[in-house]
This record gives sequence, C-alpha cells and structure tokens, in this order.
Amino acid sequence: MSTSAASIPDSSAARVAWVDVAKGLCIIMVVMGHAVIGVETAAGQPGWMGYVVSFARPFRMPDFFLISGLFLGLVIDRPWMRYLDRKVVHFVYFYVLWLTIQFAFRAPFMAMEDGATATLETYLMAFVEPFGTLWFIYILPIFFVFTRLVKTLPAWFLLGWAACLEILPIHTGWTLIDEFASRYVWFLIGYLFAAQIFRIADWARANPGKVLALIVLWAPVNGWLVFTPPSPALALLIQPELSNAGARGGIAEMSFVSLPLALAGITVVIWVAALLSQRRGFAWLTWLGAHSLVVYLSFFLPMVLARVALLHSGIITDVGTVSLLTLIAAVAGPVLLYFLVKWSGYGGFLFERPRWAYIDKAPAGRRVAVAAE
Repeated sequence: MSTSAASIPDSSAARVAWVDVAKGLCIIMVVMGHAVIGVETAAGQPGWMGYVVSFARPFRMPDFFLISGLFLGLVIDRPWMRYLDRKVVHFVYFYVLWLTIQFAFRAPFMAMEDGATATLETYLMAFVEPFGTLWFIYILPIFFVFTRLVKTLPAWFLLGWAACLEILPIHTGWTLIDEFASRYVWFLIGYLFAAQIFRIADWARANPGKVLALIVLWAPVNGWLVFTPPSPALALLIQPELSNAGARGGIAEMSFVSLPLALAGITVVIWVAALLSQRRGFAWLTWLGAHSLVVYLSFFLPMVLARVALLHSGIITDVGTVSLLTLIAAVAGPVLLYFLVKWSGYGGFLFERPRWAYIDKAPAGRRVAVAAE
C-alpha cells in the first residue's frame, strides 16, 4: 500500500489554508454535537439546533478522521522512534493530562454518588475504555500505528476491508473496537487519496459557481435521508448508535447508505473550506482549525458551565437558542484560555508538550505547540 507524497503539500513548510478551514468547520461541528445533545438531555426536550446536529451527523466525524490522515503520506516512513513520538506519545500526553483534569472536576460528584473506590476504578478504566469527549485522541494513535504496520498491503484490499467494517453492524460496547470499525475507513481514505482530495479543493476554487449549484442539490438529499425514517422492513438494516436527545436516525444510518452519504458530505466540506479559505473575513476559522486540538481538549468545562448557567437562569427558554449559546461558549472558552496561557506565560503544559514528554529529540525551543503537530 502506498500513496504519492510528492503531490501532497508539505504542511510543515506552510500551513495549507483550506485544510485549516476544514478543520475549523469540523471542530465546530464536533463541539456542536456535544453541546446540543447535552442541553437537550438536561432540558428534557429537543430544540431546533438538534436538527442542525442531525443534518451534519453523517459527515461530521468522518471528515475529522479523513483530515487527520491527509498528511500521513509525508511522515509514515519516518524512523520508528520519531514516528511514535509524534503520532503516539504526543496524543498519549494530552489524553492522560486532560483525562486527569476532567476527573479533577468530576471526581467529587462521582465520589459522593458512587464512592471513592468506584471513582478511582472509573479513572483507571479510562485507560482501557476511552473517557467521554477524549475518545478521538485515544483512538487516533492506534490508527497511526496500525496504518504504519499495514502500509505494504495492497491499497484495494485494505480499503475494501475497512469499508466492510464500516458497513457491518459492529456494536460490541467497547468504544475502541466499535469506533475503529466505523471510523478507520475515513482515516485510510484521507491517507490513500490525499492527492485526489487536494485536487478536489483546487477544482472548487476554480469553479465556485458549480460548487454552489452542487451544494444546492446535495443539501435537500442529505436532509431527506437524515430525517426520513426507514420502513419497518428497512429498519432491520439500521446501524444504531448511542441513543441521545440529538439523534434523529433515518435512512442515513442504514448499511450501504451511511458510507456514500458521508463521502458526499465530506466533499461538500472540502468545497466550502476551499472557497472560504480565499476570504479574509474567515481568517478566524483558519486560526481555529490550526488550533483545533486546543478546542477539542478543553471545550468540556466552558460547555458545562454555560449549559448549567443558561438553563438555571431561565432568562432564555428556547432550547435551540440555549444550545447555540452553549456552543459559542464551548468554542470561545478554549480560545480565551489559550490566549491567557500565552499572555501570562503560565500553564503552557496544558496545550504544549514539554521537552521531558518526548522520546525522540524535541524540536528547537522549549516546547512545541499542540497545533503544530
């Protein structure tokens, strides 16, 4: 298995604008899912933002994983020690750190309800069963190592195998296995078809009119498949996911439908990112994408605080509006924290891997920012 690195822009020399915009869009959609579902669950009723979450659900996480594999062809043949340092230790450091931070906030309440022993067991179990919102950076190093180990296999074989895993209704209850089965194909596509994906972005920049026309055609189809429930007979083919207030499953979740629908949605995100990257007014989105891991690691606390404050205040009663404001707080909170850390010079370890946390030679300078890796 191989992919042409020669046709992939070197992101280490200069960041690729549309990729950062796409990452910015993705991190907003990911946070949106958690924020909206949390508000709807706490409020005990759905809101209009729940429909936005459902509309994006077919392609939200697939796009995140595809982009994660996009530049793998540039580094997959690095010496093993450096590869493991950048693609495994990097994420392990932040997983352990932010797992511990989350528990520092949750442990007192968990201990009062279940006892100190059960709380400690839950913390230790988080090293086997990914904890809460951190499951993405738990499984990503496994994707990197697995792909390195199988890179000599025929691409057609590996791609077909990964697609079968996505199609099959694999639900063991263990997040690692279930998410590997449903997500690995997207990471693999990002790696194998990186050159083609960059050409798709180039085409979009050269044909904005056609892009807008195709999006107008795609949007109602995606919406119809998401919100139309299958017939009882077809329901047997549904691939159920975790039940939550924001999930309004439809035909989009059926076997053999979810994969092509996600591909279509991912393509639209690439098109939109390519067009927005040409607009100065969206420079903030480019920055957000370049620092998407900063947001992903720390959005949980401002999200919870905003949700509790808004729901308990009673000032705003519309669940959809509360969800939107919670989303804004969940994205803005990490950005504010990041700038406070940079400004004060304290807490750099929250978003930067210290030199002691490297198993390979650390880059020049005292630390390396999360967003740079």
